[in-house]
Amino acid sequence: MTAEPAYRELSLWHDTAADHLTPRPALPGDLDTDVAIVGAGFTGLWTAYYLRRLDPGIRIAVLEREIAGFGASGRNGGWCSALFPASAATVAKRHGRQAAIRLHRAMVETVDEVGRVAAAEGIDCHFAKGGTVVLARTPVQLDRAAADVAEAAEFGTGSDDLVLLSADEASRRAGATSVLGGTFTPHCAAIHPGRLVRGLARVVVAAGVSLYEQTPVTALKPGLVETPHGRIRARFVIRATEGYTPQLPGYRRAVAPVYSLMIATEPLPEQFWATAGLAHRETFADYRHLIIYGQRTADNRFAFGGRGAPYHFGSTIRPEFDRDPAVFAELHAVLRELFPASGDAAVTHRWGGPLGIPRDWFASVGLDRASGRGWAGGYVGDGVGTTNLAGRTLADLVLGRDSELVTLPWVGHRSPRWEPEPLRWLGMNVGLRMMSAADREEERTGRPSRRAALFSRFLGH
Repeated sequence: MTAEPAYRELSLWHDTAADHLTPRPALPGDLDTDVAIVGAGFTGLWTAYYLRRLDPGIRIAVLEREIAGFGASGRNGGWCSALFPASAATVAKRHGRQAAIRLHRAMVETVDEVGRVAAAEGIDCHFAKGGTVVLARTPVQLDRAAADVAEAAEFGTGSDDLVLLSADEASRRAGATSVLGGTFTPHCAAIHPGRLVRGLARVVVAAGVSLYEQTPVTALKPGLVETPHGRIRARFVIRATEGYTPQLPGYRRAVAPVYSLMIATEPLPEQFWATAGLAHRETFADYRHLIIYGQRTADNRFAFGGRGAPYHFGSTIRPEFDRDPAVFAELHAVLRELFPASGDAAVTHRWGGPLGIPRDWFASVGLDRASGRGWAGGYVGDGVGTTNLAGRTLADLVLGRDSELVTLPWVGHRSPRWEPEPLRWLGMNVGLRMMSAADREEERTGRPSRRAALFSRFLGH
């Protein structure tokens, strides 16, 4: 059994989680149940939570290779947002404008639902609905901000869904350097994801859900889950493994595990925040192509992350990939560029982990009632809120409820498989380099990058 201190070292969020991290017992042997859920991250735990709420008598077993919240659910940026991986325009192109509007509305409502459940269940996850500010720091980025606002006006839920900010308005929210403007949406809460996922695990176990940790799954079959400790027979088998999905037999090309890395500073004094802003714990980013994201934590740290780590050949996932000194150094440099006064602050935590990226960048949830197989995932890093919507949707699908959720356009979506290697490795890593080069090109020329436009077509946008 893995000792708790090793799990504390996974991330800031694990290190400061309120609950103990000692693994629960493994599956003791063969078992019959109604629903078997593979993966004890947000998707699996939310599904178990809502199933148990809707049907207190249903038998549920959740299987986890490590501990609940080991993966992306315990290592993300802590944005509980209304962001869906595919843009509203992409959803509308495939399913129609009204479908895109309904999906966005469901995502907006999900932010408040997470806060409601956390409060009702006594999970202190530092939920602060301060919204998101995305900064524009070049004229090209400002044009992208205006385009985002125009799209939001077509598919949003109201006039404040996404608003364009002047330089002064943006700087008052986030006092970064070289700010020309930006956008603001109220539909996001900063959270402590480790506290939320561990608290959710505690709640579902107290409600009668069987959670077996230290139980790797070796095969998924209709009505059957195989592990080294025993076999589980179930009417429904739900796959909730996200970035770790390629490690399951038969799923190597279902999603691409792409690493996102983060750093956290020591707590910063109030005088720093008087100029840095983020007074309402707004989450923040900017309009560069190579994604960055951050928040001001409840104890006044920066938790700051971004893409930049390479995709590893064959969808390989290894613990050493969680830490890349060059990417950590670049993240620290970008944070100091944005907020120079943070330059003397010590970086206390460095971590990372894999995200699940489907070939068409379109998250999905579904259930094949004939085989009993269900799934949800492909969140592309926007999973803290989306997993809650997935859990509610899967609960309705399993119980045969004719709800609004089961008619949303992501339900039943099937993403194409990724190309075989070496095409997958080449495409992902060339794309990473193109996005980084696109940002440098725009800074140099002041014009939109053609490289970025080419890669957007690769993403299906």
